[in-house]
Amino acid sequence: MSEAFDLWKLIAGLGIFLFGMSMLEFAVRILSGKAFRRMIRLYTNGRFRAIGSGTLVTAILQSSSAVSLMVLAFVGAGVMSMQNAIGVIMGSNIGTTLTVWIVAIVGFKLKIESIALPFIGFGGIGLIFCDSSDKPKLYQVCRLFMGFGFLFLGLDYMKGSVENVGQNFDLSMVPNYGLWVYLIVGTLLTTIMQASAASIAIVLTALHSGLITFDIGAAMVIGANVGTTITVILGSIGGIPAKKRVAFSHLVFNVITGAVAFLCIKGLAWVIIYFIDIQTNAVMGLALFHTLFNLIGVLLFLPFIGLLTKLLYRLFPDRKPILTVFINNTPTEVIEAATSAMRKEILHLLHECQLYNLRLLNIERQLVFEEDLPLEKSAKKRLSFAGLYENIKLLHAEIFAYYSKLQSQKLEEVDAKELERMVFASRNIMNSIKNFKGIRSDVDEFEGSDKDYLNEQYKMFRKRLLKLYLDMKNIQSHESREEQYHSLLKSFVKIEEADKLCVNDTLKAVSEGRIEELEISSMLLANRLFTQACRLQIFSLKDLLLNQEQINNFDRALDMKDILEEEQG
Repeated sequence: MSEAFDLWKLIAGLGIFLFGMSMLEFAVRILSGKAFRRMIRLYTNGRFRAIGSGTLVTAILQSSSAVSLMVLAFVGAGVMSMQNAIGVIMGSNIGTTLTVWIVAIVGFKLKIESIALPFIGFGGIGLIFCDSSDKPKLYQVCRLFMGFGFLFLGLDYMKGSVENVGQNFDLSMVPNYGLWVYLIVGTLLTTIMQASAASIAIVLTALHSGLITFDIGAAMVIGANVGTTITVILGSIGGIPAKKRVAFSHLVFNVITGAVAFLCIKGLAWVIIYFIDIQTNAVMGLALFHTLFNLIGVLLFLPFIGLLTKLLYRLFPDRKPILTVFINNTPTEVIEAATSAMRKEILHLLHECQLYNLRLLNIERQLVFEEDLPLEKSAKKRLSFAGLYENIKLLHAEIFAYYSKLQSQKLEEVDAKELERMVFASRNIMNSIKNFKGIRSDVDEFEGSDKDYLNEQYKMFRKRLLKLYLDMKNIQSHESREEQYHSLLKSFVKIEEADKLCVNDTLKAVSEGRIEELEISSMLLANRLFTQACRLQIFSLKDLLLNQEQINNFDRALDMKDILEEEQG
């Protein structure tokens, strides 16, 4: 074997190591992902429990980044408090040191081939003969074996690439740049590879081969600890303030812990000498150093978790967007003004829902609404489909909260009934949008189908919706309630006619073989939900625009076929 440094062997070893880490982490996450997520979500009530859960889950998952990203998700969803999130992140830093201990004990104490090759062999054979769909758990166990094997095979390659150089290497040749340079190198290595375990494995390899001193290795390990925060920071970019608070807490904890450890390198090395002889077993000493300074960081931060939480809330406050247009500045004490504002706000809710439905069916907004609606205007950038839906839900919640405040006022019976009708209208609007949300995947399939009939029905859905919304826009422009009443009845009749036509067309398509059995069910279900959504929007407009007598007449008219036929004529 050549005594020269083998760069390609080092790169190959690093690649195999990272691949093994990825396989190992993915397999463990699939096998026990739900259990770990449940533990992170439920067993983090209190600082010590949060730290313990973070330590345990990270030790098993072998990835502090994965645990930190889970925390980001749970804090963003509002199911974990900020204080508990900080505790889990602190625990994850302790848990990730287990990887270093495994590498230090197994990778540098035993003959790697005797460990790696059997794992790779049995795991690879298992993957060939196991079907991931029939035996998913066994398949993931085989992946776990292979990942474990590749982890140590990669480490063996990295060791082999430098061990010959290390036999005749003179440490005095190492440039005296200062430990802070190696701190930066460790940070950059982890930032680039997105895996602190991999960068620490490189450090352990260099230390084992005598290419670096213990102090240099310690500085690089501290840097690796700081570099691991980049994954969480990237995961929080563009996120809500809660996610930014988690990412920043991770950064603050790791940076301050790293700064303390860096300033105390000599002192910590002196402590480690009492337990391990770093002259003969520097690798184990570095593993202990990694664990020790993370434990010190947890002890330093533990009393200040509450203070850090308050600071994070000040730095990243929750900026609640103002979604309402009419009720936000209207006091509930003036009943007449509040009632008028609430009616206008629910009409605003209806329009936002109509925009959502237009976008769902790829209909140009300008065909119904000439200008941007308030939710679009208030957003800094064009709302995504999911973002618009969430804002509509929040708008509905604010309307309901306003209604609750009105209930605390002394209301006349007439006012109370009017407000009750309006709230019922807002509920119908939300039920309508849920129906449209439910058929989104179906209409997408109809649009992209190779069946001409389904393509035609997709176009018909678009025509039906656009016609309805133009009619509803026209109805709202009528000055006379009597005109609004008759127009609403006519629109309802058109909805019923379109529904019957769609069902009849589907039956005809079935008899002619233009549609398959599975598509029949999808078509009929989509049409039923679409029709019901259209009805609910007409009902909401009825409760918002008509008086009580007209509403009663409207409801009776729907049950009387002769009146419906008369209105149709």
